[in-house]
Amino acid sequence: MARCASCDYKWSIRDIWSLGFSKGGKPCPNCGKTQYISGKTQKIFTLGYLSLLFTIVLPFIITLSNVQEDLYD
Repeated sequence: MARCASCDYKWSIRDIWSLGFSKGGKPCPNCGKTQYISGKTQKIFTLGYLSLLFTIVLPFIITLSNVQEDLYD
């Protein structure tokens, strides 16, 4: 399950799903620091139609970052 990169707070599945649909990140429910989906996780989910298969496992493999990372760095 995803954890905050600042305070190591364990995010709920609902919070992770809302972060997945947010372009500007989402504040951590515990410390308030804005969290973003890490570049590594973004690359996994840009596989086109295969990404639909991964939506079920999203909450279990997502990693968070304190900074917004570009997809192709």
